[in-house]
Amino acid sequence: MASRAVRPSTTQSTAALWAKSLLNAFLFFCMFMVTLPWLANWLLPTPVPLPSWLQLLGGGALFLIGVVTWIICLDIFSRRGRGTPFLLDAPRNLVTTGPFAVVRNPIMAAEILVVWAETLYFSGLGIFLYAVLATIAGHLSVVYVEEPELRERFGEQYEVYCQRVPRWCPRLRPGTRE
Repeated sequence: MASRAVRPSTTQSTAALWAKSLLNAFLFFCMFMVTLPWLANWLLPTPVPLPSWLQLLGGGALFLIGVVTWIICLDIFSRRGRGTPFLLDAPRNLVTTGPFAVVRNPIMAAEILVVWAETLYFSGLGIFLYAVLATIAGHLSVVYVEEPELRERFGEQYEVYCQRVPRWCPRLRPGTRE
């Protein structure tokens, strides 16, 4: 079962949860948003011609939105969820406020935004292919790993949340779905 790989956090201190979240975020960021994109760009350095304004403004905007959303989500996980994004220290409570009230997976969405920001900024074929694969892998991990585990752990509460909040694309107006 998926839930055996997930352990709700037993940490009581919000400061300790924040520290754990920041350590997890730092390690994740170093691996998936620095090392792997750099490696992809190094392996396939073919430039993709993009206007410099798109590289700077588009890449900068996506990066800023992604990082700010990520930080807000870490705070909400620590304070309201009473856990971290790390599976062995998962939130004890289902988080449905803040960015989680807009899309069900704002942490994954924020991470993917940062990868696409790098793709625009560095505009290389290798990093573009990495971004495509990261986007697909992120979607599949949410659909086949995260969502079944959350359904098992939070039951009806999670089902109601799924009916109210779209997975990836925010609602344009109240009452619409993905």
